[in-house]
Amino acid sequence: MRNYLLVKIVSQYWRRAVTQTNDDSDHVDRLRGQWRKELPDLDTVPMAILGRAYRIANLVRPSIEATFASFGLDRGEFDVISTLRRSGPPYRLTPTELYTSLMISSGGLTHRLDRLQKSGLILRERSKADGRSMVAGLTDEGVRLAEAAFRVDMASEASYLTDLSVEERTDLAALLRKLLGSLERRAAGDKI
Repeated sequence: MRNYLLVKIVSQYWRRAVTQTNDDSDHVDRLRGQWRKELPDLDTVPMAILGRAYRIANLVRPSIEATFASFGLDRGEFDVISTLRRSGPPYRLTPTELYTSLMISSGGLTHRLDRLQKSGLILRERSKADGRSMVAGLTDEGVRLAEAAFRVDMASEASYLTDLSVEERTDLAALLRKLLGSLERRAAGDKI
């Protein structure tokens, strides 16, 4: 019940934060309009896309963080236990597999693992395949909590998409996948 109420409160806050005038313009349209007056020769279409992505992320972040907090987790801790949970049974990964998947430093991961182990959500043990290395794995409570938090998070995030039809959601997801894929390929090329 506590999870539901917390998500509901944050959802109501979010809806108030994005309430606009009676027209279909949004925050980004207003910014683009201001730039159009000041720099009429400049194409602001990138702002129409990336600015909206940034604004959406900022508007939903409090709800997502509140959801995880209602389970006694911060976002980083949830990232670790959800990565372990979606890896499948036996829900164990090496620290290298974890920090590569999470794109964080090994030091940042160590602090998260320490907190999660103290909370009884993970355990660390010697690898059965290689006794020299360690693996991190979910406890039964960690499995339960990761799944419960993810289910509540997905329900909360789905509530933000209700104004889009199924077809619009599918189209938007495909376009975002295409953009993200090109950006990831570009970023990978920069590292070579």
